[in-house]
Amino acid sequence: MFFQHIYDKSLAQASYLIGCQAKGEAIVIDAKRDIDTYLEIAKENNLTITHITETHIHADFLSGSRELSEVTGAKMYLSDEGGVDWQYEFPHIGLKNGEVINVGNLTLKVIHTPGHTPESISFLLTDHPATDEPVMIFTGDFVFVGDIGRPDLLEKAAGITGTQEKGAKEMFHSVQDFSKLPEFIQVWPGHGAGSACGKSLGSVPSSTVGYEKIRNWAFQYEEDEEGFIEYLLEGQPEPPKYFAMMKKLNKVERSLLTEVPKHKKLSKNEFLESYNSGVKVIDTRNKVDFAEAFIPESINIQGNNSFSTWMGWLVNYSEPFILVAQEEQMEDLTRKLMRIGMDQMGYIDDVKNLGLDLQTADVIDIADFKTYLNREDVQVVDVRNKTEYETVHIENAENVFVGTLEENLDKISRDKQVVIHCQSGDRAAIAYSLLKKNGFGNVKNFSGGMKEWLENDNVITK
Repeated sequence: MFFQHIYDKSLAQASYLIGCQAKGEAIVIDAKRDIDTYLEIAKENNLTITHITETHIHADFLSGSRELSEVTGAKMYLSDEGGVDWQYEFPHIGLKNGEVINVGNLTLKVIHTPGHTPESISFLLTDHPATDEPVMIFTGDFVFVGDIGRPDLLEKAAGITGTQEKGAKEMFHSVQDFSKLPEFIQVWPGHGAGSACGKSLGSVPSSTVGYEKIRNWAFQYEEDEEGFIEYLLEGQPEPPKYFAMMKKLNKVERSLLTEVPKHKKLSKNEFLESYNSGVKVIDTRNKVDFAEAFIPESINIQGNNSFSTWMGWLVNYSEPFILVAQEEQMEDLTRKLMRIGMDQMGYIDDVKNLGLDLQTADVIDIADFKTYLNREDVQVVDVRNKTEYETVHIENAENVFVGTLEENLDKISRDKQVVIHCQSGDRAAIAYSLLKKNGFGNVKNFSGGMKEWLENDNVITK
């Protein structure tokens, strides 16, 4: 058996290429959209991708299953579980609980594991030349290392009311069934730490059924369904806005993008024409460089592992945008964006040759920050998420999450001095640029954030 774990750090998303070396056949599970990765792995190992499958209709990334099928001719095997409202609306081979996919001498048994979504399935893999016992289970967003998938996304992200309680009940029973599997089976989940598909995912890439039974909180409730549901639904982070679009695009027919596109570097005149017509500018530079000189109304979303997530929060799918980035960054940024279906862009690599009056950010240190605390003429705003804020925050700071900041501008004072912070500065840089873009003049950024505040043993509120 050939096995390859492919991991996208930007979305904390795992996909898998598993092959039968004797027969030269391979299957890909939960493919990302830049499919050249799988084509290269298969070619290097003398495998032909003959099967493509998914664990469920994804919300956090745009699946590359259809692109991979288009290029390879491999058939797609997708869940037909969950009822009429949860069916893929494009041609595929449907899978039901208990059915088996044969890939050479390997078999993958389908297990319906609803909870995260109604149609979710897992795959129990047996490598028959070695043993007739199953050796791996691919759980998608069902069981993670140390956590389980959240059942509230359909309600919070897709707006389908009444689904989170039902999903939580289904998840309880799916967990009970999972616990009956042999403890030696390896568990390979769809996500790791940093994913918004759970609240406390472990950073280890895989586990075993036995380990999860003793370590994962979800297996400690046994007969306590009510307690399980309460804990599962409590404290889930707010899902990024783009999740609703991903749910739709992964279910219906859509245009395919089978190669990583190359985006145009804009001339000064091309940029200014777009900029002056209102096209959004996303500055991917380091927050320090951005603070020293930035284009008015541009948004600072640094091109790090969180780039695609914040783009999904803050950029509408119907609008084009321009990146500020170096040419050598563009392939990486393009891949990150195509994985969430954002393809309409051009770029520039310098902000200083455009003839624009650049702005500078008002960044303050911890000593200055302390002088603004507990003053009637100052509003301190913590832009972390609600769970982080409720766990620990600076006394009298107000919480307005950066992901929904532009929908809550009425909560930010236009009369007082506003001082913002987050955990360690990245989200505050985004928030600062958003406030400046929306006409707030009196804004300061304490970039050290809660990290520096706690390191200096300052007063907090829990």
